[in-house]
Amino acid sequence: MRFRAAVEAVSVFYKITQAVEKLQKRFIIKFTPENMHIICNHEANEGGTQVWSQIKIDSIFADYRIQSNADNQITMAISSEALLAALRSASASSTSATAYQVEEILMKLAKKNDRAVLRFDITGTTSVGRRVKVTHDVLVDVMKPHEVAKLAEPLCPDPDLHILLPPLQKLRTIVERLRPMSDILAFRANNNGKLQVSISTETARVQTEWKNLLNPKLNEEQAEEEGEKDLDKIFTVHVSTRSFLKFLNSHVISTSTIACVCQNHCLILYVYIGDATDVGGVLTFYIPAIIDGD
Repeated sequence: MRFRAAVEAVSVFYKITQAVEKLQKRFIIKFTPENMHIICNHEANEGGTQVWSQIKIDSIFADYRIQSNADNQITMAISSEALLAALRSASASSTSATAYQVEEILMKLAKKNDRAVLRFDITGTTSVGRRVKVTHDVLVDVMKPHEVAKLAEPLCPDPDLHILLPPLQKLRTIVERLRPMSDILAFRANNNGKLQVSISTETARVQTEWKNLLNPKLNEEQAEEEGEKDLDKIFTVHVSTRSFLKFLNSHVISTSTIACVCQNHCLILYVYIGDATDVGGVLTFYIPAIIDGD
């Protein structure tokens, strides 16, 4: 089993990790010849939210080499906090000891005291021309093929609608204000560009509404089907306010985000990475519905 790569877009790798770190303290990274997959399954987080992501290798790495007996795939469980700390050091131009300009970041699978580690070798040059090398070893558990085979993306019904969300940073500001009022958030939308997020309690109801948003059609068949629908019909899913806020941490990486409502079942959110004309990957969040009589 061999694996190494030069991390070229360290800020992108850092932001992706930052987007899921608050959701789950330990997640799964699966490296294949073409893609890196970051997976947060529902077993290890309180809200049942899952993340299944696919990021193109060439959008982050260069000189990428992978070899294994499992179809040249390597899957590992890793601490999100430890990975974030290593990437933070790699993306900074200084340490507490000395300031330096990062020139190269090599990432490879290695062993330390008979434990598998994801090693980051960071090299740079100080302002006076002295070479500096910093190494971070992040403990990992390499998963066996039969363990990987058990990983399965959630099964969901066909969404009732797709809608392009407003900027996640603005949405986050609103949801943060709603959070102290209720643990349950209502997410409502239609196929005519309307989106509502609201909370409802015995004493108050607070709602924010957007109009004239885009309803993307993912294929021609969907466009034909929606041509026969009542575009103004509202579809609703109630979710944990806390879980939705954790998803909104992905504002650090998002360029555009599409929400899919599966009424009374789940909310699916596609967070796109990179320029719209050259998408480097997508983080897919699944937030389960809370059955509520609102």
